[in-house]
This record gives sequence, structure tokens and C-alpha cells, in this order.
Amino acid sequence: MNPLLTSAIIAVYIGILAFLGYKAHQQTRSSDDFLLAGRRVHPFVMALSYGAAFISTSAIIGFGGFAAAFGMGLLWLVFANIFFGIFVAFIFFGLPTRRLGLKLKAQTFPEFLGRFYQSRLIHGLMAFIIVLFMPLYASAVLIASARFIETTFGLDYNVSILIFSALIAVYVILGGLKGVMFADAFQGSIMFAGMLLLLLFAYGKMGGVVPTHKELDKLPATVAQQFEELTPKLESIRKLDASDANAADESLEQWTAKMNQQAKALSNEEQAAPQSEALAQYVELRKDEKSAATIDNHLVVSRISQNGFQGWTRFPATGTKLFYVMLTSIICGVGIGALAQPQLAVRFMTVKSDRELHRAVVMGGVFICFIVGTAYLVGSLTNVWFFREDGHIAMTSVSDGNLDKIVPTFIHRALPPWFGLLFTLTLLSAAISTLSSLFHAMGSALGRDLIECSIMNKTENSSIPLMKVCVFLSLIVTTILSFYMPKGIVAIATSTFMGLCAVSFLPMYVAALYWKRVTRAGAIASLVVGFAFSFFWMTFVQMPKGELPALLCKLCLGQDSLMAAPWRWIDVIVITLPISAITLIVVSLLTKPREIEGNRQ
Repeated sequence: MNPLLTSAIIAVYIGILAFLGYKAHQQTRSSDDFLLAGRRVHPFVMALSYGAAFISTSAIIGFGGFAAAFGMGLLWLVFANIFFGIFVAFIFFGLPTRRLGLKLKAQTFPEFLGRFYQSRLIHGLMAFIIVLFMPLYASAVLIASARFIETTFGLDYNVSILIFSALIAVYVILGGLKGVMFADAFQGSIMFAGMLLLLLFAYGKMGGVVPTHKELDKLPATVAQQFEELTPKLESIRKLDASDANAADESLEQWTAKMNQQAKALSNEEQAAPQSEALAQYVELRKDEKSAATIDNHLVVSRISQNGFQGWTRFPATGTKLFYVMLTSIICGVGIGALAQPQLAVRFMTVKSDRELHRAVVMGGVFICFIVGTAYLVGSLTNVWFFREDGHIAMTSVSDGNLDKIVPTFIHRALPPWFGLLFTLTLLSAAISTLSSLFHAMGSALGRDLIECSIMNKTENSSIPLMKVCVFLSLIVTTILSFYMPKGIVAIATSTFMGLCAVSFLPMYVAALYWKRVTRAGAIASLVVGFAFSFFWMTFVQMPKGELPALLCKLCLGQDSLMAAPWRWIDVIVITLPISAITLIVVSLLTKPREIEGNRQ
């Protein structure tokens, strides 16, 4: 596409964001405007802002790549997103949150629960958790965006991150939540149009809905058949391998994986010669692109099949590693975790009446269904396109096996250049809308909740300059963190943060809205136990992706996890949320409720 036209379109896009930020800045005169958009947001703006903040590049790129690797079982997350993230959130959480937040005059989610329970400790601990762990989620979103720009336009990854950060800083700091929500509505419209075209182009490129899904269903068998046809050549090379004489129990697949590693190591060494005749012939075999693709595809499918993979159109086998990771970490972690997201819950307090929330439900549901449904469908279907084009499945189509690069690579190679630009705007919109909400939430948590309310004990209107400084500091921390995050971390980082919020905040949030017997002591105990146990579970038990070692367990004890399978594969939300809820109930029943009776609706 014409570079001049591309630059002009992106300049117009940035100009519109700048204008919306300036317009919001003109209308931001109080802390209520900066933190809650004046509590008079239109339902259309609120619905698109909620959806755009909820669905980011981590959903489109990270979870799209996860679907490309492990299949359409991820579509259950679409159901969880709509049921929990929209229906339950708006109907059962949104209405009472708006009313109670107005009564308490709360400006942030931690302030909402802190004032309800009349506890500076709850207020401060919630703010501390947000400030400490939200950068993990924000950096995942930033990484996904930068990976797409890197793949599509060849721009350096580090430069991409810096450009994103600078762009977001301008209108978040300038216009506060009002600027964020104005921009979200604009960007949500772009996201909807972009994902609609992506779905149409993807199916059109691959020959329609039914033929594409049938081919995807048969693809694992096709991969196995191609490897079987190559087996005689591999067996003849294997007979030349003298080192295999003492390895009678080694299968052809194990031998092939070993030779693959040696061949790739050899390719990384300049002027290195194969050490054996077998390796030399194996290297020669891999020079044929079809043979190399056949070997790589089979090894990948065989490896993930051992973890429960049954095909890209099927859910993983019950009781396997992949089954627990997909069900507990992805579907439950993200689906249920959305109910206690600070940047989402605060939006319920931005509309002026219950009627606006009712009107926003349908719009939000359609938006979420279409955006994430398209991402997960297309992610899985990329396997068909890559296999037709060069004989590779999606996971072997990217050089380093980075799942975050699969969808960007498909867009760059399969679709017209002009669509690459449109999809760039779609991902820019998804990233900026979510990141702006996260930076605003982190800045308000640090400035309003942690510094002013918890440390300075200042309960009146907050200082807008302090909020802006804290937003900028949050942006700096997130940007630095994004340079050090490991590859393929986007989906895991997202589910980790959402799960942590759920186990820490959700029980006392539900109790504040619906249980008259809850006490301050019960809420504090639930928060402390939920956070402490979840931190322990994530660092000493749970293995990210079901295969990476638990971080502190590996560092401190030298082992991957304190517990055996399947516990090491089960997400923190499934284990800790019931513990946190039970703690709240038991402690509340053992203590007096009178201290917070005056805060009821």
C-alpha cells in the first residue's frame, strides 16, 4: 500500500484521538469528571467503552494465537465473556453498583468497597494489588500490539512499544476517564468494522464456512498421514545412526525429535559440518520444504496430543493438562475474572440512571460476541490457510513458535495490503482502549486510593495533577516491564491478572451488594486470605501453560511445583475463590455486622 496514504490515514486516526482528548479536557473540571466522566455518560458510549476496555489485543492476538494452537474449544470463552462479563455484570452487578456508588460518593472501585466497609485497610490493600499486578496485564496488551506492528510493518519491537505508550499518555493524562470513554467509543466502532471484514475475508479466502471447517476437522489426520508417508525415508536414515544402537526403546518419533534439535543447532553454527552420515542425510532431507514442514507439523501435533489435544474443532480430552489449562485458566479465569475488574466495575458508576445500563446490555453483548468470536474462529482457521499455502500448521508457520505472532502473520500474508492497514487500526483501537483504561485505573489507584485516601487520609475531592502524574508513572512501569516479558505470554498474563482480581475482590464485592450479614472483619479476612493463598498458588503450585515451572518454587526449591498433576495445571481462581468466599462467610458469621449497616442501599 502507498506509504504516503498509510501515513495520512494513521495521522488522521491519531488526530481524532487527540481531538477527543482535547474535547474531554475542556469538559474535565473536577475529580468526578476525571475519575468518573461526570457520571452522565450516554449508554452507547458506555457500552462501547466497556467492551473496548474488556476486549484488547490480548484477546485478538494472544487468545487468537492460543486458538490457532489448540483449537475452537476456546469458543466457550465467548459464552463466558457474554454470560459473566455482560449479562451477570450489567444486570446483577451494574445496577446496585451504580446506586450504591452514588450514595457512597465513591470515585474508584477500591474507594467503593473501602467506603462501604468503612475500612482504610481494604481501600489500601485493593489499591496496592492493582498497582502491583495490573502492569502485568497492561504489558501483555502492549506486547500484543507491538508484535503486530513488528510483523506487519517491520518496525522494531522496542520502537513500537514506545510509540504506543506515548500516544496513549497524551489523551489519558489530558482528558481522564471522559477522554478514555470518548476515545473508546470511536475505537470500538473501528474494532467492530475491522473484525467484521476479517471474518468475511478469512472465510472468503479459504472457500466458505462448511468446506473450511471440514478441512480443519480432518487436518490432524492429514498431518499424521503425511508423516507416515515420510517414515520409510526417516527409517533408512535412522539405520545409519550408530548412536541409536543402544537405544532400542527409542521410537522413531523420539529419534526424529532428537535429530531435529541437532539439525537446528547445526544451522545456527557457521561453517559447521554434520558429525555423522545420518545427520548429514537428515539435514539434506530437511532442505526439502515439504519434508521439513511434515516433520515439524507431526512433532508439534504429537507433543500437544500428549497433553490432551484432539483436533482444532474439538475440546481437549477430559482430565488432561490442556483440558485443565483451557477450562480453569482461560475460560474460568477470564470469564469469571471479568466481574471484579477495577477498570470495568468503575464504568457502572459513570451513567446517570438504571435505564442507561439496561440499554447498554444488548449493545455490549453483541459487541463482545462478535469481536472475540471472530478472533477465536479465525485463529483456529489459520491452520487451514497456512497448510494450503506452505504445508505448515499455524504453530510451525512462525519461525520461533511464538503464538502471539500467528494472527499478525496470517493478516500480513493472506489478506490484501489495505486490510493490513485497517486491521492495524483495529488493533491500535483494541490496544489503546484497553491500555488507556488500565493506565487510568492504575493512576487512580496509586494517586487517589493509595496516596490520598490510604496514606494521607484525604477523603475530599482528589488532586487532578496528582492523578496525571500517577498515570504517567504507571505508563513508565508498564513500558519497562514489556521489554522483559517472555514470548507467548499474552494469554497467560491476561488470565492471571483477572483470576487474581476475582479471588481477591469478588467475594466481598458480591457481599456488599447482596448480603446484609457481611462484616468488615469478614471482608478483610476474605481479601487477605484470597490474595495470600492465590499468590502462593501462582508462585509455588500453578505451572503457566501447564508446562512452565512455578516461578518461586523453581527459584527457591529447585522443583517445578509443590504439587503433582492435575493440581499443578488448575488455575488459581478454581482453588482460591471458594476459599476466599468461605472465609468471608465464616468470619462474618462470627463477628458483629452493625458497623456497616448504615451503608446499605
